Amino acid sequence: MRAPSPACWLLLFCTAGACAADDLTVEALRKGEFIEVQAHATIDAALSVVWTTLTDYDRLPEFIPGLRRSRVVGRRGATVTVEQSGEARFLMFTFPIDVTLEAYERPPSSIKVRAIAGNFRFFEGAYHVDPEPNGGKVVLRWVGAIIPDVSLPPLIGEVVMRMRIEDQFTGMVREIERRESVRRAMEPGQK
Repeated sequence: MRAPSPACWLLLFCTAGACAADDLTVEALRKGEFIEVQAHATIDAALSVVWTTLTDYDRLPEFIPGLRRSRVVGRRGATVTVEQSGEARFLMFTFPIDVTLEAYERPPSSIKVRAIAGNFRFFEGAYHVDPEPNGGKVVLRWVGAIIPDVSLPPLIGEVVMRMRIEDQFTGMVREIERRESVRRAMEPGQK
């Protein structure tokens, strides 16, 4: 029996993270230059809590790992311009992230974002928020396509982007769950 290759260990190491929601999943796939990322979680939270957490741009660094700064620099109707900086880390590699995003909000169902400046050659994505038909829970999805401004080897690029999105998405889900528990504790009749 042969020992697993370093690439196998790398993939196992990178998929062993803890998840906030029972069905939290994140996938990354390289398609040419693009790294396509999809994330999904079913959250037991009010739609209003999900929406206010997603759009709390100035407080994102408080609960999104690797994000040092996020601030709204402009609003024009449903479009919000947000500057963000932080870093993505993987083993001994550190990749700075400095980006200005345009977020187009369609309350309470979606936020489409795209980079308009910064160190991504291409960055577009969207959060989609859908209440489950049987009520009570909300399905949160992220879909996006990224081309980093730095050249990353094929396996490393996918892993780094998947880990970065997984960290961010998990941080978002945990904050939604935290805010939902606070909201429920404040409801009349709760102790």
